[in-house]
Amino acid sequence: MAVLEFHKDCLRSLERSGRLRVLAARRGLDFSSNDYLGLAGSDRLRRAVADALERGVAIGSGGSRLLRGNAEEHELLEEEAARFFGAEAALFMGTGYAANALLFATLPQRGDLVIHDALIHASAHEGMRLSRAERIGFAHNDADAAADAIASWRRRGGAGTPWLAVESLYSMDGDRAPLEYLVAVAEREGAMLLIDEAHATGVFGPEGRGLAAGLEGRPDVLTLRTCGKALGCEGALILGSSIARDFLINRGRSFIFSTSPSPLIAAAVREALLLLRDEPERRERLSALIQHAGREFARLGLPTTASPIQPLVLGEDRRAMEAAAALQARGFDVRGVRPPTVPPGTARLRLSITLNVDEAAVTALAGALKELP
Repeated sequence: MAVLEFHKDCLRSLERSGRLRVLAARRGLDFSSNDYLGLAGSDRLRRAVADALERGVAIGSGGSRLLRGNAEEHELLEEEAARFFGAEAALFMGTGYAANALLFATLPQRGDLVIHDALIHASAHEGMRLSRAERIGFAHNDADAAADAIASWRRRGGAGTPWLAVESLYSMDGDRAPLEYLVAVAEREGAMLLIDEAHATGVFGPEGRGLAAGLEGRPDVLTLRTCGKALGCEGALILGSSIARDFLINRGRSFIFSTSPSPLIAAAVREALLLLRDEPERRERLSALIQHAGREFARLGLPTTASPIQPLVLGEDRRAMEAAAALQARGFDVRGVRPPTVPPGTARLRLSITLNVDEAAVTALAGALKELP
């Protein structure tokens, strides 16, 4: 067989089915990013980075956290994050994908069970694939189905710890997990509750502390909060007990053997947390913009959510990509999302509402959506 012939055939097949991915530069009005609060280009974060450079903070870390890569800025961020979110301890990772994979690959043990929402992020699946624990999916946002899965596992002899894994706000549908009911399931079944707060952090909750803000500090709760969405930076924070943090440091291979994140980015994330506390008007403006979008889209008969994520499900892959291209041609940076990111038959436009646009831009987008074939 010729070199990489299998890979060429695979790419041709993706192209024929309308699923070939290509990189495209950002252009037009931002209706696709996760920069919900518009912090990625904020003057305050720029100043924080400039100040950190001025006082000698390094760009690179020079090694893993367990060698010489553990900078003061990493520890200052983790202390501030634990304080801000109300957790006992925090651990900073380079990406949300790496943090989720670390959690699921390391904490559940042989004899345990991971029960996960059917729509949980791909990074969680990657961690579960590396885990020693059994795993079972349950119907999206169905707390009773989660409880039934644990009960069935117990009847089959399961005696370990159940790990109940959900997202608080789902990245492709913009809907919320029934956290109150899931907490009740976890309490009743003696389960650990893993909550991915990636898309809720900075947007919801007191001071932007997310939809799980009232659950931090519980010994049976771990949260993951990415820093590359509403916080405008990059990386991720795992928050929970000091026992969980110490175990990840000692047994988590992707933590132990990875060069640590940039100390400069750690300084920027710490400033972003302070900014959440100092500038509540950003969340208020975003909330008003989401409501405006909801009214505009409702006039078109489109379903809406009470979140920055507004999915427009079109079904067929090519239709979604053609609609995205048509909107891009009119100056709106809207991207199509296809399987396997979403289930087959649910290709969509994922419309993201951020402070990088205003009400006039949202109204203009609604007008463009109305003219789509």
